[in-house]
Amino acid sequence: MRLMLWLLVLCVPSAWASEFLLSSQCPASFVARDGQCRLVSNYSDYASLQNVGVGGLKTGLPPIRDGFSAQEIDLGRYLFFDPILSGNGKQACASCHNPDKAFADGRQFSLGSTGLPTARNAPSLWNVGFLKHFFWDARASSLEDQMKGPLYSKIEMASSPEKILANLNGNKTYRRLFAVAYAKAFVEPGASIKIDQVYRSLAAFESSLISLNSRYDLYAHGVPDALTKKEVEGFNVFRSFVARCAECHTPPLFTNQQTVVIGTPEPEGHAFDPGAGTYSNEPNLRGGFKVPSLRNVELTAPYMHSGRFNTLREVVSFYNGGRGHAVPKNEKLILHWHIHEPKLTDTELDRLVDFLKTLTDESFKPQRPDKLPSGLSLN
Repeated sequence: MRLMLWLLVLCVPSAWASEFLLSSQCPASFVARDGQCRLVSNYSDYASLQNVGVGGLKTGLPPIRDGFSAQEIDLGRYLFFDPILSGNGKQACASCHNPDKAFADGRQFSLGSTGLPTARNAPSLWNVGFLKHFFWDARASSLEDQMKGPLYSKIEMASSPEKILANLNGNKTYRRLFAVAYAKAFVEPGASIKIDQVYRSLAAFESSLISLNSRYDLYAHGVPDALTKKEVEGFNVFRSFVARCAECHTPPLFTNQQTVVIGTPEPEGHAFDPGAGTYSNEPNLRGGFKVPSLRNVELTAPYMHSGRFNTLREVVSFYNGGRGHAVPKNEKLILHWHIHEPKLTDTELDRLVDFLKTLTDESFKPQRPDKLPSGLSLN
């Protein structure tokens, strides 16, 4: 049966067979070990956070979701950009997570299948393979669980598992690509694409989005001239016990992955968003949102779950404004204890912004496909 499968794969028309091939090479930052792509990073040589101080330079990263094959990752790349996963054939994952906008979309609120805005700002996907919780309200605990939200939301991609499978199984190119990426599952005649394979391929691609080669990283690895004097001053403010930025945005991932209540204001005319409180009866989670990574934060404006702030200077000024100063009068939120009133000077705020821009790194941005297996327009 295996021989028959490969004969079928090899005997397709040459133009069709050669136009879409899955890469057998692991993405940048990964090496192949026993057929699986494993992350390689200088941070692997450093101790975990438990053994070093918060904000320390040589601090290890949390575990990453790796171990996918190169073919799974490349198949996920095609799926990520392909509107075939949407209900109307117009939205792709990349519609809201554009690699040219640091895998965000530059909007206050993303636009969904109806053309109307969604409820929250699209977060970046850089380094998402390290995360333990997903969505701004942290309601999903895996990439697979997370992707079901936008795929099946009526106001986002408005699809269904049945429609996705019908579209993919009805496409000869995708059937061939899935047979390559998941050969063991396609040994038997008549084998078809399964929805878990779709989820896994997308998770494989998203987990390969690594950004760990910024100027900050060079500095952390022992290159003192990688940052300017002003940027070093900003880093010292960032990890000081006055500003306390590093206690939530902990290097090197620049998030502690917790859900916190900071009392950020909603846009004018928008109702209060209870965040994690929507899914929990715990009063301390009302108004709580996941601490985002600051990697490539220079490129992901506007900021916060609501896209409330347009610049990094506005963001740091909000944190400097005093505990609870933006909380609505009818809300009694249990603010995170790190949110206080640091009383930083304008110069210190400027230096903070200087430092945050040193976290920019898109050196391993994946290639956008020239064409898609579905034949649909590239989003």
